[in-house]
Amino acid sequence: MSNSIKSFLTRIPILLVLTFTFSLSPAADDVDLIKSRVENLERELASMRSLLEQQAQQSVTREEVQELKEEVRVTRANQAEWKTYDSKVHLAGYAAVGYTNKGEMNNDAFQQVQFNPIFHYSYKDLFLLEAEMEIEIDGDETELAMEYLTIDWFINDYVALLAGKFLSPLGQFQQNLHPTWINKLPSMPVGFGHGGAQPTAEVGAQLRGGFELPLFGDRSLLNYSVYVGNGPQLELEDHGAGHDDEEEENGHDDEEEDGHDVEVEEREIEGIATEGFTADIDDEKVFGGRLGFLPIPNLEIGFSGAFGEVGLEDEATRDYNVLSFDLFYRLKNLDLRAEYVKQKVGDLASSIAPEGQWWEAWYTQASYKLLPTKFELVARYGELNSTHASQEQKQWAIGINYLIANQGMVKLAYQFNDGVTGSPRDEDRFLLQLTYGF
Repeated sequence: MSNSIKSFLTRIPILLVLTFTFSLSPAADDVDLIKSRVENLERELASMRSLLEQQAQQSVTREEVQELKEEVRVTRANQAEWKTYDSKVHLAGYAAVGYTNKGEMNNDAFQQVQFNPIFHYSYKDLFLLEAEMEIEIDGDETELAMEYLTIDWFINDYVALLAGKFLSPLGQFQQNLHPTWINKLPSMPVGFGHGGAQPTAEVGAQLRGGFELPLFGDRSLLNYSVYVGNGPQLELEDHGAGHDDEEEENGHDDEEEDGHDVEVEEREIEGIATEGFTADIDDEKVFGGRLGFLPIPNLEIGFSGAFGEVGLEDEATRDYNVLSFDLFYRLKNLDLRAEYVKQKVGDLASSIAPEGQWWEAWYTQASYKLLPTKFELVARYGELNSTHASQEQKQWAIGINYLIANQGMVKLAYQFNDGVTGSPRDEDRFLLQLTYGF
């Protein structure tokens, strides 16, 4: 209660006594004095009533303020929860459109329309789900493929466990360089695309990570990956005619027909499919990995290998192995790369395709940025060698890139190809590509 109200209340008894005393005297002056006193008392009562009403209004306002403060506190708490949420979603990817002049044997056309969205979902610093879809037009059909999908568990700062379909960690090109906005040329090196010498993907589990090497200096690093997977599948080339398909799939050497033994003509292994399969026809797993050493930040040397067993359905298995080497060095605006891979399948005398096969590919590449301009020069030489002479190829590729942005560029290149005369592998060609990564 305010001091003015307290003062007024203490004066009420005195005023009452004075009023009663003067009321006993009939003097006119006393009557006027009493009236004056009563009027003053009424005015003070009105003032007290007004003050009490104001205090009542102020009391209601304070309650409203407290309610508003509570709403602000709840809102701030919700905002803090949003800032510290545990799950994150991220969309990345790349797209490309390309034009190819395929020489005299094929028509010129815009032959590449490709979109590869990449999805990331992470939970704290424990799990990451990553997946890449590939959507492209092939002729008059749109094809959809799962390039990779893994669930990654970050066990600690030095090792992560991946499970699912992952890009092959053998070498560098497939796992790090094949996206169109990273690849310096509109085409892949010979032997490093689908159906080449380098494996492209695997379905299984992988451990990978890295750590510092103090013995070689504070800036030296070692990265590694080891995996186990279902392995590749063999692709056969049909050299015979009139064979029973089911018989050939089962690998039968002969069959009884009209009381006579009919010999089944031998076939040949045409290639190795390494796109990653959830089926394991031979019931044997493949083991592999890569070890990368960075003695200085601008130099990396990598060694890769894989071994296991592969086979055709209803046949015994045969040896399978891969050996790979890669090198990267950067000197200011100059990038140098080199990579070698050999993929081999062993012999199996009891097979419908008894002879083993091998594929070997390598390339060297140099790129130089013409600073302060946005142009970049690229040159690459590569070879693909195989037991199949028809698949062999040598290629020079030179190109110039215009960097629209860090993730987007226009690439113009020309290929000098040397393959079997009269085949597409022997045709020189122009390539033009517009690509963007996001």
